[in-house]
Amino acid sequence: MIPFLLIANLITFGVFGFDKWQSGKRQWRISENVLLGLSFIGVVGAASGMIIFNHKVSKKSFLVKFFLVVLIDVVLLYRLIRH
Repeated sequence: MIPFLLIANLITFGVFGFDKWQSGKRQWRISENVLLGLSFIGVVGAASGMIIFNHKVSKKSFLVKFFLVVLIDVVLLYRLIRH
């Protein structure tokens, strides 16, 4: 499980960086739904990508959805640990 999560977080981090790079070049972008879906599995990579690349941090609607994803992750992790 740990190797899967590590790879998922690295991929998510890379995708956030790639999307930021694409935005700077005014080229095609990765949809917010894809970014949020990846965030569900790679929440640490997503948060790191948002901070390091300064990506999506000023977009309030995305942040609300992102924090909902984080909340769902925390609840699922808590339930997993309790069983």
